[in-house]
Amino acid sequence: MITLLLTLAFINLCALLTPGPDFFFVTQTAMSCSKKAALSVVAGVTCGVLFWSFLAFLGLNIIFEKVVWLKKVLFIGGGAYLCWLGLQLLRSAFSKKKMSQGKGTQHEIIVEQEKKLSRFFFKGLATNLSNPKVIIYFGNVLSLFLSNPTLEHVHVLLLLIVILETLLWFTLVALIFSLPACKSFYQRSVKWIDGVSGGIFTIFGMFLMSNK
Repeated sequence: MITLLLTLAFINLCALLTPGPDFFFVTQTAMSCSKKAALSVVAGVTCGVLFWSFLAFLGLNIIFEKVVWLKKVLFIGGGAYLCWLGLQLLRSAFSKKKMSQGKGTQHEIIVEQEKKLSRFFFKGLATNLSNPKVIIYFGNVLSLFLSNPTLEHVHVLLLLIVILETLLWFTLVALIFSLPACKSFYQRSVKWIDGVSGGIFTIFGMFLMSNK
């Protein structure tokens, strides 16, 4: 049983290390906004993982098998959201406005952002819920472990491993990319970073909507 738990922990960590919409949104927020905003995104992403974990516990793979159109609807809706998020970043990248307008102004922007932390939380939640990696992972990989008779009495532990690993990993990512050096790099390369991030989100979204 311990071997299976360690296997799940390793597979889940590998899935987290593979960059996806969650990773790019956390890093972009950490560099462009405040640390609190980035951690709010992490909280949203973690709640999304909690939601998917609960569905996997109820039998997400069986639900997808019985209700074939549901997965398609989730993919289309998630894809539309990711495309919208990507277009917002692309619009920001091609905007002629400059981000750095003096320390005082930048401080005011950060203070204003921290007043709307709930917005970052819900954006993180929505990004996770529309993440194709997450839908596939919980609908297939995690469901295999949950259906294993050997692990029948430790389902809660399985879900805790997934949730805690997600929280710890993205918290680490948020803290690293919130460092002054990363923020300074972002301000120097804001158009490129927002442009690349926007392109990645748009590609993910188009992939989801075209998936059959």
